[in-house]
Amino acid sequence: MKRFLTALALTAMTAANAASADDQKDLVTILTAPEPQTQLMSMVLTMQAVQQGAAAHILLCGPAGDLALKDAPESATAGQPPKNMSPQGLMQMIMKQPGTKVEVCAIYLPGKGVGPDVLLDGIGVAKPGEMAKAVLEADASMSF
Repeated sequence: MKRFLTALALTAMTAANAASADDQKDLVTILTAPEPQTQLMSMVLTMQAVQQGAAAHILLCGPAGDLALKDAPESATAGQPPKNMSPQGLMQMIMKQPGTKVEVCAIYLPGKGVGPDVLLDGIGVAKPGEMAKAVLEADASMSF
């Protein structure tokens, strides 16, 4: 719980910074948490930043990579209170927003022994060098 609250506090600060920047409004969300509630909250905060003008780049690693799967586990697709929204459903809404990008980490698919054909349309595989550059160039990034 302490890890979640710390991540939530850092996320609130970084989302506010991304929304208040005058020149570049980029937000990098790095999600690794397996808990559906944490996954959904990261998507809620990312959507809020997008609605405030940020361009979102979401990187899904480890258990969170399952959000990117066409055949995702129920934990990714089941609605959560209070609005019965799922982590994957909100991520797909974010993907429809201008300037957004969603990728799985470079080792996610090889680690599962599958290829990119298992991913939802519009989700790619991150290239480590490009992802590092995105993190460095973004006004703010958040990790879960």
